[in-house]
Amino acid sequence: MLIAEPLQRAIDELSKLPSIGKKTAQRLALHLLKSDKDAVESLVDAISALKNDLCFCEVCFNLSVEEKCDICKSPKRDHSVVCVVEEISDVIAIEKTNEYNGAYHVLGGVLNPLSDITPDKLHIGELIKRIESGGINEIILALNPDAEGDATSLYLTKILKEYPVKVSRIARGLPIGGDLEFADPATIGRAFSGRIQL
Repeated sequence: MLIAEPLQRAIDELSKLPSIGKKTAQRLALHLLKSDKDAVESLVDAISALKNDLCFCEVCFNLSVEEKCDICKSPKRDHSVVCVVEEISDVIAIEKTNEYNGAYHVLGGVLNPLSDITPDKLHIGELIKRIESGGINEIILALNPDAEGDATSLYLTKILKEYPVKVSRIARGLPIGGDLEFADPATIGRAFSGRIQL
């Protein structure tokens, strides 16, 4: 079937987005085609602003519209506690819980020698400089519980032993509402090893 070139181009571009296949891209493109011009221009402006108006915070590497992000500027946050995460999406997920009131440090990935991601390609040096500048009492490692996340946590733990900071890692185990019978052995094992006294 021959599709008009502008529509095909929109479908091709939309299908490059994560989790968007060709059929979903076609539905989105057709929806945009049916939408009024103001709605489409508003979407284009929002997407353009992502690239033009956002930058990385000079302190924690979270997204920001200024040199420092709102979290790093906030006097209501506990800047003596820094939660180390892999990506900006992790900051968003943690912030949604309203359980954490400290600062963050976004590594920009995790160690993965097979993909040529070495310590110098992550924001580990900047984390060390933050600690050396003083005022940080605790580092919370909130990296994904997979091989790369575990390797990065182990690497950071070894480095941070040289500094007078408490190093902890977020607990891992069964999710709320999860059934033991459906959990994998590694998750159950971590739930037991990370148990807390009542």
